[in-house]
Amino acid sequence: MPLTLDRQNAYRDRYRALRPGWQPATAVYEARVRAALAGYASPTLLDLGCGRGGALEQLADASRDLRPFGVDPDFASLAEHRLPDLPRAVATADALPVRAATADVVIAAWVLEHLPDPARTFAEVARVLRPAGAFVFVTPNRRSPVVLLNRLLRPLQSRLVPRLYGRAEADTFPVLYRANTGPRLEALAAAAGMRLATLTIVEDPTYLAFNEALFWLNRQIARRLPESTGVHLVGVCRKEGA
Repeated sequence: MPLTLDRQNAYRDRYRALRPGWQPATAVYEARVRAALAGYASPTLLDLGCGRGGALEQLADASRDLRPFGVDPDFASLAEHRLPDLPRAVATADALPVRAATADVVIAAWVLEHLPDPARTFAEVARVLRPAGAFVFVTPNRRSPVVLLNRLLRPLQSRLVPRLYGRAEADTFPVLYRANTGPRLEALAAAAGMRLATLTIVEDPTYLAFNEALFWLNRQIARRLPESTGVHLVGVCRKEGA
C-alpha cells in the first residue's frame, strides 16, 4: 500500500504523541514563515516553486494585507493552482521576473534540492529581497540516511515513486542536493549578501513508514542517530541591511 500523505500524517500524529513538542518539518516551516511575515503590516511574499498550492493556502490569516506572488517552471502546475487569483508566472529560481528590492519575504518549499546552480538562486533571492528581508526554506538534509537511500535508488525512481508514494513520476523533479547541508547553506547565503539566521534539523521517522514494522524500526533508528542526520532542514536567511 502506498504511503499517501494521509497515512503519513496519521503516523506523524502518533509520533507527536510519543514525542511531545515534536513537529514535522512542514509545521516548523509554516511557523518560520509566519514569524517572518509578522514584522510587516502589508508584506510582499514571493513563493519560489509555488506549484499547485502549498504554503500560501495555509497563510490566508497570516496578514490581512498579504501581497503574494508565485513562480514555478511548470506551467501545468500554475494553471491548476488552487488559489486561482494568485498572481503567478512561469520562471525558474535563478531568473526571477521580479524587480530588485521588492519582496519582504521569499519562501521555498522542497526547491533547494533541485537547483542546478544554487549560487545563482541565492543571488536572485538576495536581489529581490528588501534590506533585512527573510528567505525561508524547507529542504531535505543531504546528511540524512533517507537522502542517501534516495540517491542510491535514483535509477529506479520512475517505478518506485508511484508504488511507494502514490504519485506520478511526472510530479517529481531531478534531485541534486547542491544546497543541502548547514555549511553549504551558510556559504551560499554569505556569498549572496545574506546570513543564515537560523537552521533547524528535523527528524521524521514517518518518511519511510510504509507499514507498522517500518514505523517502529525508523523510530529506533532515529533515537540512535546524531541530530545532524535528521531528514529535513528548515532555515531562515536574512538579507544584510537596516
